[in-house]
Amino acid sequence: MRKKYILLFAMIGLALLLAGCTEINEPITAESEGIWNTIFVYPLSWVITKIAHIFNNSFGLSIVIVTVVIRLLILPLSIKQIKSSKAMQAIQPKLQEIQKKYSSKDANTQQKLQQETMELFQRNGVNPLAGCLPIFVQMPVLIAMYHAIMRTTEISQYNFLWFELGSPDYVLPFLVAGFTFLQQKLMMSTNTSASQNPQMAMQMNLMLYMMPIMIGVMSFFFPAALALYWVTGNIFMVFQTLLINKPMMTNTDTGGDKK
Repeated sequence: MRKKYILLFAMIGLALLLAGCTEINEPITAESEGIWNTIFVYPLSWVITKIAHIFNNSFGLSIVIVTVVIRLLILPLSIKQIKSSKAMQAIQPKLQEIQKKYSSKDANTQQKLQQETMELFQRNGVNPLAGCLPIFVQMPVLIAMYHAIMRTTEISQYNFLWFELGSPDYVLPFLVAGFTFLQQKLMMSTNTSASQNPQMAMQMNLMLYMMPIMIGVMSFFFPAALALYWVTGNIFMVFQTLLINKPMMTNTDTGGDKK
């Protein structure tokens, strides 16, 4: 459990570092300096601008297209993350048996617990960090997209559908919160190990409601272009979860079709 919290804090720290709080209000241009700007942010800003010009300066449509393309590019990482989570769920009963067997807190027992746990992971080909590594790879790209939208000044000059891209909207936040909740709910429905662990179930239930509320409230204060990015990504994740998890759940329940 301690390792999970350390990993969580490391991810939060990395997110804050990549977010580049000192530069978020500085426009991104070809002259912007630094590895973060030149390799990540400006290329995305350039792509968004070029696609928008192709579609008669429709920056909203460009944001949707680029968001979907990015999600498609990192889809293999998402699949790997889901498969790793499924593998961890499959060995949960055996893992709980080992934890009960070595429940004593003395150093010798804890050493045996770690040894048998690692042997269990190796026998089943499970890497406990494999589910987290894809997240670390995705974070720079997703945060760079956030920067590209916030720091491309041309975006704020245009409208899309019923809203101005540079000003907050009062409909999109509800869509963002709704699809975030749906995505979280779908992920929970496939995590059978969480329902068997009261502490984990409580934490996931808390996140189920807190995450949509937090992102929804933030969307009221950010430009609508960023909320559009969030809602597009969430809709994509909902369909991704439905398409990927359904076959995996079927295979898990039936053991696959054998003819």
